[in-house]
Amino acid sequence: MFGEIKIEEQTFRQSGNGIDIRPFSVSAGVRCRQYSQFLQRAIVDFGSDVTFKNAPNKLREHYGIDVPETAVRLITERHGEAIYRDAETQRDLPDIPGVSQLITEMDGSKIPVVETAERKEGSAGIDLRKTRKVSWKEARLCLAHELGSVTPVFGATTGSADEAGDQLLQCAIRTGGGTETRFHCVGDGAIWIADQCDRVFGSQANYLVDFYHLCEYLAGAADKIAGKDKEAWMEQQKDRLKENAYNEVLKALKPFVEGENIPDEDAPVRVCHRYISNRTHQLDYKGAIAAGLPIGSGEIESAHNYVIQARLKVAGAWWKIKNAGKMLALRVLRANGDWDKYWNNIRQEAA
Repeated sequence: MFGEIKIEEQTFRQSGNGIDIRPFSVSAGVRCRQYSQFLQRAIVDFGSDVTFKNAPNKLREHYGIDVPETAVRLITERHGEAIYRDAETQRDLPDIPGVSQLITEMDGSKIPVVETAERKEGSAGIDLRKTRKVSWKEARLCLAHELGSVTPVFGATTGSADEAGDQLLQCAIRTGGGTETRFHCVGDGAIWIADQCDRVFGSQANYLVDFYHLCEYLAGAADKIAGKDKEAWMEQQKDRLKENAYNEVLKALKPFVEGENIPDEDAPVRVCHRYISNRTHQLDYKGAIAAGLPIGSGEIESAHNYVIQARLKVAGAWWKIKNAGKMLALRVLRANGDWDKYWNNIRQEAA
């Protein structure tokens, strides 16, 4: 365990009066050039919240301790790796009835990533910085909580859609999901989100397209169809959707659908008509409203800001994929309220 630090011998100093024990290294639990668990905790606290460049300034301001930026990065990433590596993964819901209803949401957002060539034998003289390639990678975030709860459990990954689905399952298990739980899944129209809800929850789940995301498509169509009467037209279509009268919405769109020879970016009515037509089985807003269930996925969209983007999407920061995963593990640990538990476990294992 990275946090385990043991003292094998005391430090002595020869003086004119004999041998004096230096007590600080013993009481603090450190050896020369090592970091106590308490200091590691402070380092990771700042390293997971602000840039590695700014973290040493925070440590100096609050604790009066000078720690190099490289040490902040190394210690923070090692703890992130430990959290990521030791995360529990169950493949199925537990064989218990579970809570009656869970709300689940998933969404993806882009984070900046960088790749460089691997150092190979005989490439010692090559400047790997010249092989640097930057791009954007989707970080997938999910949550689950009981109906009425304001304390969701989060999961996140930079991996595949299936890995995101596995994270969603862990969130559901942790919030009490079982073989008789009903899962109300909300998300935008991304096919991978609906597919993962179906894969991990099967017939226990119903999927609802985020109402406000759908309304963005309607707004684009309204500009072309209704002109100055756009607001009244939009309200009429919203009311129809909330009554599950999506066929009436499709009828209102149909006469204005652009020809197939027009590109999508210039055909907002056709795009909206197609979007609704392909998702009629995911538009039960009337049923959700009657059951007191959310019809929007604003909760997960907001969580992207404070769980992922506040640290991984700061100006000038580009992440290696493996390090982004470590930081995500740290951010999720904090968001789930597991911070104290993690450090208490380290202290107990080192005792």
